[in-house]
Amino acid sequence: MKVSYQWLNEYIDLTGYTGEELAEKMTRGGIEIDSVESLNKGVSGVVVGYVKSREKHPDADKLSVCKIDVGTDEELQIVCGAKNVDAGQKVPVAMIGAKLPGDFAIKRAKLRGVESQGMICSAKELGINDKLLPKEQQEGILVLPESTPVGTPIGEVLGINDEVLELDLTPNRSDCLSMLGVAYEIGALTGREVRIPEPAVNHAADRADSHIAVSISSPEQCSHYSARYIKGVKVGPSPQWLQNRLIAAGIRPISNVVDVTNFVMLEYGQPLHAFDADAITTGRIDVRLAKQGEKIVTLDDQERMLEPHMLVITDGEKPVALAGVMGGANSEVNEKTVNILLESAKFDGGTVRKTSRQLGLRSESSIRFEKEVDPARVIPALNRAAALIAELANGLVAEGIVEAVITKTEPAVVQVTLDKINGYLGTELSRLEVETIFDRLHFSYRLSDANDQFAVTVPTRRGDITRDVDLIEEVARLYGYDNIPTTPIHGDVTPGGLTKPQTIRRELRRRLTDAGLHEVITYSFTGPSRTGLFPELTGKDLKPVKLAMPMSEDRSVLRTTLIAQLIETATYNRNRKNESSAIFEIGSVFHTEEEQLTRLPKEKQRLAVLLTGNRVDAQWNRKAEPVDFYDAKGVLETVVDVLGLTSKVRYESAQPTNFHPGRTAAVIVDTAHGPETIGYVGQLHPTLQHESDLADTYVVEVELGTLYELADSGIEYKALPRYPAMQRDIAVVLDQAVPAAKLTDVAWAVAGELLESVRVFDVFTGEKLGAGKKSVAVALVYRHADRTLTDEEVTELHGKVVAELEQSFAAELRK
Repeated sequence: MKVSYQWLNEYIDLTGYTGEELAEKMTRGGIEIDSVESLNKGVSGVVVGYVKSREKHPDADKLSVCKIDVGTDEELQIVCGAKNVDAGQKVPVAMIGAKLPGDFAIKRAKLRGVESQGMICSAKELGINDKLLPKEQQEGILVLPESTPVGTPIGEVLGINDEVLELDLTPNRSDCLSMLGVAYEIGALTGREVRIPEPAVNHAADRADSHIAVSISSPEQCSHYSARYIKGVKVGPSPQWLQNRLIAAGIRPISNVVDVTNFVMLEYGQPLHAFDADAITTGRIDVRLAKQGEKIVTLDDQERMLEPHMLVITDGEKPVALAGVMGGANSEVNEKTVNILLESAKFDGGTVRKTSRQLGLRSESSIRFEKEVDPARVIPALNRAAALIAELANGLVAEGIVEAVITKTEPAVVQVTLDKINGYLGTELSRLEVETIFDRLHFSYRLSDANDQFAVTVPTRRGDITRDVDLIEEVARLYGYDNIPTTPIHGDVTPGGLTKPQTIRRELRRRLTDAGLHEVITYSFTGPSRTGLFPELTGKDLKPVKLAMPMSEDRSVLRTTLIAQLIETATYNRNRKNESSAIFEIGSVFHTEEEQLTRLPKEKQRLAVLLTGNRVDAQWNRKAEPVDFYDAKGVLETVVDVLGLTSKVRYESAQPTNFHPGRTAAVIVDTAHGPETIGYVGQLHPTLQHESDLADTYVVEVELGTLYELADSGIEYKALPRYPAMQRDIAVVLDQAVPAAKLTDVAWAVAGELLESVRVFDVFTGEKLGAGKKSVAVALVYRHADRTLTDEEVTELHGKVVAELEQSFAAELRK
């Protein structure tokens, strides 16, 4: 909302306040002012001149020599190149010594041998946005009305000696989308009286209801519709003062009738519309919802297809306007219009907003209706506009207002006590101080002496005030936020801290990103087809949670696994030539046992990792190294090690759905209640990889809840060994079905405390070993903490390990 300082001064005395000071006061009072712009961009020494004569330049076809009267004894001779300059015009004249925007000084000059004593100016040369001028004044010099006094400074004529305050309004302060609303706000802040226009409508002999009838067929979308009939108007340019007001507000003048409706809209905040009454051939107005397939050509000459939720103004048959948005071309006021039907109404804001957005028609009118106009100003604004049209367009206003009223809005009554005001604000305001604030706001009230309770009647223009806390806010901002005492916070302070799960998640993120993985955050919403990809991770008898109002089918249920989202992310990157991805996500998955959700779903925290492409890209001295199963398992082992759970986590071969049947392991944790499978690590099934357009891809997904419970943050320190270790290597041939982990478990069980470490360092298969056989080489390290082991002790213990392997797995020692 742009507010002209000079225009605002007509409603409230602003003496003693500059535009900047006024902006500061309003901002401190809760209405933020974005900027204060001076309309005078550096114009001085420019006055109104009268072109007494115009002759062709003797040496230039495109130049004219003009004799100008500027109200002084001396007649000026000015050479002008504008095509539209002519004798008999009133024009802005920059005399010798004048200055124009850009610090451009006017000097005496000769143009093609003819002396020029000044310059006839265009609007752009005066710093005026010529796009806001009537079309006929956008090219060439600016031609002023014939009644403009010669010699008057141009700043007074064009209203450029003015400042414009641009208000940045919050949605609840729609009352300040009008000059009167801003005047009330300034009055409340300064304690000065507001001057409200009191239009006097002189009626013609006949009545308005003899020309027009009004009805409302859609009462939920329109609660009040009123109209006046004005006959015998003469459509033409608006007077300069009216054009100045509109230009300052950023609105282009069109004609006296249309300009009056825009002027009153800015003044009262009530949008109006003028119809050519003779185009309403049926003599009646009906407000209804559009019919399917109906069309209307709006004032911008665009044909609009209407839908049944759009509110239209009709002549009883066809639409003549989009209610609250834009008029129709079939009832437009033009230079041939003689009779006017002037509309003022209260339309539903939601309906106007939906229509405006769908059609891409956002206007000053729709902005005000969207935020709900003051129902008490429908008739006053109508009368004000009718009086101005009668004055400026020589119209005769028919007696009476034709209207249809569905509901009448009464002012709200809100109660608040003095104790509650002071309790909320931490102040000690007296009853008189609060009464003074309500008086400045023009809020009437009744006061109960028993408990200092105010029953405040809130004017309908302040629809944002509905509760006692809203009144307390009004008291606070008018009393002055800076005047409210500061109260130190006191009481017991509990130091903040992270919970155990929060600490673990932070540490995991740090470790994984340090390891070269990138964290991603994906949608919690997915499509039904993605929730069934990994049933073992989802859980038996559990179902996805459906959204009541999904954005699309692809985002219609809550995710049940994280891997499906990571696959989408990897595919997205691969489609954009990012072949290698190492990503992870820590987030929630959701499940329910119900077909129709009646209680909150189960939410579980999980960690998922995806690796695809190359671990190391090709270089001049080495080949590319693709990721494999052990990269994914290594990431998971890093996580387990960070949580201190290495001894409690083991891996077993598994074949879950959509995982590679030979390259997947279940992750099992030993808990107090027994072993628990918390997830899987492995390669995606080749079919799923192909469908997702991915190379070999390895994933991990584990549930974090169990790991949160078992995680041990304690660090166990051991002294460095003082005695040497002895290593023995063995290679045994056994069935391929026997996991290597079984061998290491046997070694730990037999060797006991003397075995420091056991490591598989080679696995070999081949025809020499026989069908279904493999060779596993294991390195065992023996050490005693308090003495040096003898060779005989190690040989004996090592022999027991070999014997147990032979007995348990029918293993043969490979020689």
